[in-house]
Amino acid sequence: MSTKLPSRLARLFAGLSLFGVSVALMVRADLGLASWDVLHQGLADRTGLPMGLLVNGVALLVLLLWIPLRQRPGIGTVANVVLVGVALDATLAVLPSVDPLAGRIGLLVAGVLLNGLATALYLGARLGPGPRDGLMTGLAARGLPLGPARTGIEVTVLAVGWLLGGAVGPGTLLYAIGIGPIVAWLVPRLTPPAPAAAPTGVTSSCPA
Repeated sequence: MSTKLPSRLARLFAGLSLFGVSVALMVRADLGLASWDVLHQGLADRTGLPMGLLVNGVALLVLLLWIPLRQRPGIGTVANVVLVGVALDATLAVLPSVDPLAGRIGLLVAGVLLNGLATALYLGARLGPGPRDGLMTGLAARGLPLGPARTGIEVTVLAVGWLLGGAVGPGTLLYAIGIGPIVAWLVPRLTPPAPAAAPTGVTSSCPA
């Protein structure tokens, strides 16, 4: 493990916690959610369970799908299953609903931007992908092109979530269009450089 593991863990935990906060902002905006969160909200509406609990539960179920795909979780994968939903429910508990449209639009934009920042932080920690991202890369590793795999999963969970009553709206479109460029711009700026490999024939002074 890198000697900078504490710093990487701090980035990971901060990113996952802020991810949960960002989802709560978009929920309170009530203008549409990202595809997976449409599913989580739809399940919450149908079951009466807290949305954050269902975020963690769905993540755990998705993680089980890694087994036949021979994917190996990392520290970040396990932390993702636990922290995002806890942060989401904690934020929803203290963040009231907003009525004016201008306020809701502000919450939506803030949520998408914060989500991009959170994603860049936990990706920059390089401690393992989230369960949903690992499912997509696992399918790609088994021969299914990554683009169709991602699109198929996203469309499926969005459709199921919408049928269950999850919020689909302009926020869903804004997130789909905006999150990629935001993350792409932030990741190289928030990811510390990986330690350089020792030259061939040079023995490291660190103990094995």
